[in-house]
Amino acid sequence: MSSPEPTVRAARNAPRAPLTVAVTGAAGGVGALLTERLLATPGVQRVLALDERLGDARGAEWHTLDVRDPAIADLLRSRGVSRESGDHDSPVDVVVHLALDLDLESDPAVRSAYNVRGTQTVLTAAAAAGVRRVVLVTSAMVYGALADNPLPLAEDAELRATAEATCVGDFLEIEDLARRAPRAHPGLNVTVLRPAVLVGGTDTALTRYFESPRLLVVAGSRPRWQFCHVQDLVGALEYAALERVEGELAVGCDGWLEQEEVEELSGIRRMELPPAVALGAAGRLHRLGLTPSPAGDLAYTMHPWVVSGSKLYEAGWRPEWTNEEVLAELLTEVAGRHTVAGRRLGRKDAATTLGAAGATVALVGTAALVRRARKARRR
Repeated sequence: MSSPEPTVRAARNAPRAPLTVAVTGAAGGVGALLTERLLATPGVQRVLALDERLGDARGAEWHTLDVRDPAIADLLRSRGVSRESGDHDSPVDVVVHLALDLDLESDPAVRSAYNVRGTQTVLTAAAAAGVRRVVLVTSAMVYGALADNPLPLAEDAELRATAEATCVGDFLEIEDLARRAPRAHPGLNVTVLRPAVLVGGTDTALTRYFESPRLLVVAGSRPRWQFCHVQDLVGALEYAALERVEGELAVGCDGWLEQEEVEELSGIRRMELPPAVALGAAGRLHRLGLTPSPAGDLAYTMHPWVVSGSKLYEAGWRPEWTNEEVLAELLTEVAGRHTVAGRRLGRKDAATTLGAAGATVALVGTAALVRRARKARRR
């Protein structure tokens, strides 16, 4: 299905005073969608768009800089000119920080340094500039994917994730910064949104799961799938920017899909492997640098981490997408892509791997490598 245009909800309650909102990472992805939406939002008089490059949103006040630059405090403190009256607007009231490096191909150390240092700089700069709220985005992955997780997880559930999955270590450090910032900077509100599997122009280890010719299922596991379309995340971010919700907020579609439902809806059959084979091979391939995904990513395809989103619901927010609709969108996006154990193949690789040997070989490739290594040791 095609993505519907973002809509402005009639039920919005505009804040008492017009807001000035700054968006980092505004030139692309979720940041670009949110910038456009805020420009059309009643009660928002000024939008600062901050990125390392210029974006397309007309009407935003664009500034190019690295979010790790402390000079960001001066921008947040500055006054602009109202688009409507021509009068000088107030400094920034709310910062929505979306400048994160989540690229699977990035060097993990460089990526973490950028994400954590950038968030720390934005929080410190916001406090110095007198900003009253910073909105951050991590992931529902911070709850951890565990066999004993309740369905769904309450938003105040303990964060039991470890740093073994892609970007989760960064998210946990950002969560820690969010908890500590109000104590270090009294008067600064920090709101954190935790989306489920994010879909809509995204590329993650979990979206790549659906690029394989077979869906890997670890024997004995019982995965549940909950998605979040980027447009629903943008709607939730708008609620946070307008100060209609606060605290730690989970974002996702209603309910979840069982693995059998995912297989039926996608038309992709499963390939079941024993836990020792799947986890061992995934870890070995990642250590060899053959795949971007560490073995920890597999846990999020094995165990549930479904969230309730109750705080947003109480504020009046509702997802516009269902899990079934988001899955259909995801399948459309990944059509024609070929991934083996998290590594995306080029056309030549895909033709060799998927054509000559057959589609099944791609998914059992990890097991084959393990068997080959065992035979080599016996010789």
